[in-house]
Amino acid sequence: MQNPENDSVTTARADSSQNIRAANAVEGHKASMEGDGLRILEHLPQIIQRGAESLTPAEKELLKWVGVFYRRPTPGKFMMRIRMPNGFVSSEQLRTIAELSRRIGNSVLDITTRQQIELRGFTLDSIPVIWEKLAGVDLGSLQTGMDNVRNINGCALAGLTPHELFDASPVVEELDQIIVGSRGNPEFTNLPRKFNITVTGCMDNCTHNESQDIALIPAKKGGRAGFNVLVGGKMGSGGFTIASPLNVFVEVFQATRIVLELIKIHRDHSPREARSKCRFAFLIEKWGIRRLREELTARLGHELALQGRDMRGSTHADHIGRSSQRQGGLAAVGLCVPTGRVKPKQLDELARLADVYGCGEIRLTTGQNAIIPNVPAERVIKLYGEALLKEFSPRPSPFVRGLVACVGTDYCNLALIETKSRAVRLSRALHEKMGAGGNPLTIHWSGCPAGCGNHEAADIGLRGFKTRIDGKIVDAVAVYVGGRTGPYAVAGKEVLATVPCDEGFPEVMANLVESYRLKNELAGQSSLADPFFTAAATVGLASWRSSVRYQSSVGAH
Repeated sequence: MQNPENDSVTTARADSSQNIRAANAVEGHKASMEGDGLRILEHLPQIIQRGAESLTPAEKELLKWVGVFYRRPTPGKFMMRIRMPNGFVSSEQLRTIAELSRRIGNSVLDITTRQQIELRGFTLDSIPVIWEKLAGVDLGSLQTGMDNVRNINGCALAGLTPHELFDASPVVEELDQIIVGSRGNPEFTNLPRKFNITVTGCMDNCTHNESQDIALIPAKKGGRAGFNVLVGGKMGSGGFTIASPLNVFVEVFQATRIVLELIKIHRDHSPREARSKCRFAFLIEKWGIRRLREELTARLGHELALQGRDMRGSTHADHIGRSSQRQGGLAAVGLCVPTGRVKPKQLDELARLADVYGCGEIRLTTGQNAIIPNVPAERVIKLYGEALLKEFSPRPSPFVRGLVACVGTDYCNLALIETKSRAVRLSRALHEKMGAGGNPLTIHWSGCPAGCGNHEAADIGLRGFKTRIDGKIVDAVAVYVGGRTGPYAVAGKEVLATVPCDEGFPEVMANLVESYRLKNELAGQSSLADPFFTAAATVGLASWRSSVRYQSSVGAH
């Protein structure tokens, strides 16, 4: 039952939405639902009866509150984003999703960078059946889009890896139950913009903490284990903003309350006018960290401990391949799923392998990959011989291992170029040209400036757009290098403004990689930075740019 305080908050936010309706259409849509986008559920039977052709602009947006996305590239067909806190999923759940995709969808599924799965190609009248099937295996889609707290991320090997300070997944689960639960929570459905959260005890930087609105990272203070708090990170809306330390240490039992109050501060105080300026980062830019701490302290009613010692190391782990677990005799096997694109039969087979070799668990990662945990050590070799592992390799090419791609123009309303198949082709071409030697590279593709592929947090980031060359409109990318998250986070720098995705594209990218590796050898590698970051900082972007041989990258966008 919603308490009176929540009612007053919802009413206040609805009033706010009414006041700025003209400046922000989405706030107007929320106002039509009295400040609670979930109330679109009340209208769903009539929407289904009318059909997809009759959807209003407001309905297309409001359906995202319940995880249903209108897709302009596939008229009449929709996408559903399934909520999976911390990327934890069971074999039964995977089989259910595979069955829905095969029977009701278009047999195309995607693992996202937020550790969840997107179901595609279904019609509006299928929604009740899909929800019924998902509920039967404890899954749902509420609050997975628009101005909500999105799927909460964490270490995919939480509770298993010996490289964690503690298992933080219970905090993720508790937050998800409060913010969403099984029926949704109107207290958190009227945020000014989306809100991303990561909670991790892993010391190997396997999540993108610095790009989150809130990140709880492993720390110690006075012998106590807990979290340091980072705030205000984001991708898109003007580029990668690196989250700032709030200078707060919280113990595990305090974490949920701290996060909830920070979300409410965003809800109550962040700007609601121009959509590109409504993220939490913009409130922090206006207020400053000191005022945010003061507001949080006032809401909590007690002083906050100053931050502790960041317990993360300088390296990054993707949990691909065999990882020993803290449970003796067991291992986790991370499988590389190129760009996260899967078919129902592959999902079924992944579920079977999890049952046969593990205990029916699968963990999804922010790199769009999957892990089978709890495999007896003596059975790992046999698992490596399974046919699916030829497609989803535990020993992938260095140009595929760190490959991430957003959905692209196949299904996204915003994307400007096709990404997933193009990303795979480029990585294969780089492997053919350069072989399997050298350190793995993270290569991230975003089909538009929204940055869903996290292109500014990768060794090589590619942002797609359209440009005119020789009188023709063609697909092109801007190339970024040296991005990374973690304790030494830095946003990737744009080094090539316009590279057409033509037949010369693989050669341009091979020259880029070769040049960077050479420059790094000359510069000497720092123990605190990867090769790309070191080369960019030491050699300088201008001189590096001149060393790359590219004839086809002339143009403007």
